[in-house]
Amino acid sequence: MKTHPDRSYPPEQDRALRTWISLARCYASVSRATDRMIRAYGLTTPQFALMEALYHLGSLPLSEIGQKLLVTSGNVTYVMDNLVELGLVSRERCENDRRVIYARLTPKGEAMIERIFPRHASEVRELFAVLSPEEQNHLRDLLKKLGRAERIGAEQAV
Repeated sequence: MKTHPDRSYPPEQDRALRTWISLARCYASVSRATDRMIRAYGLTTPQFALMEALYHLGSLPLSEIGQKLLVTSGNVTYVMDNLVELGLVSRERCENDRRVIYARLTPKGEAMIERIFPRHASEVRELFAVLSPEEQNHLRDLLKKLGRAERIGAEQAV
């Protein structure tokens, strides 16, 4: 592998790049761990996320689910199809506007998420136990600040 010793970055760029790499590695590590946990319940991460959203927020229009879970409408359709097939979620048309379709947990789905969510929450707590409560709060505040930054998500000219 060829290295480029002549490449140097100003300290602020080097710091930002190192922070980005640390964040990406951390996200990958936590994501792998939570994915393993969720697969142990017999679900995929998107399936669990959709069921968890319905469990905590109640029935939702399909159009809102993609926004809440940060996935495409095509992915919502695919995940919904699988959950409907498993008998965990149902689709219901809105009585006032037949164009709107709601996702709802079925009794089977509600029983499942009520059973597994407390275990999931406990496992996530254990994952983050390496940080003190104060560090967790501080990290969450920093991540919110970074995520809300005006330039994040804005299209950048390349």
